Amino acid sequence: MNSFIIHQSNVQEGIVARQATPEDTEAVLALLLGTAKWLQSTGSTQWSALLRGEDSHDTPAAIRRGETFVFAAEDGELAGVFILMQQPSPWDRDLWGELAENGESAFYLHRLAINRRFAGRRLGEAMMRWAESGIQFGGKTLVRLDCIASNEALNRFYSGLGYAFRGATNGFNLYEKPTASR
Repeated sequence: MNSFIIHQSNVQEGIVARQATPEDTEAVLALLLGTAKWLQSTGSTQWSALLRGEDSHDTPAAIRRGETFVFAAEDGELAGVFILMQQPSPWDRDLWGELAENGESAFYLHRLAINRRFAGRRLGEAMMRWAESGIQFGGKTLVRLDCIASNEALNRFYSGLGYAFRGATNGFNLYEKPTASR
């Protein structure tokens, strides 16, 4: 299990962050699949592997390892999810190269997804702010992420939140941002 401190569980009015449990697995997978279907409906091929039953992040294992965090409404419905990995995955090592190998102070954000019922409420922004300051991993002072380089809206989203562009590799843009000091 990950070692972390949640400094703030309220992410937005009516939305609380918590570590996912194995009981959340079905709901998390449904949320990710729903997001993949929504992306497909917009003409994007992003996350299309999920539609074929392929999960490159092995989300059930990420939940068991304690790397998955859910954002739940007061009634328990999942409003959002993402994975926060304290160690770079093989994917991260491939994209980040030496920075991942020498980046002991970074954690990696993957699979940010918003339940479409909660779209338009700036929940994605609130979740990103929570990753920066609502949770703390010992010795980790940077949040790193990647996104498809061709998705202009997503790239604007991350850069608009103050994430610094760190390069592009294999069609993906790399971003990082310091976490809040505690």
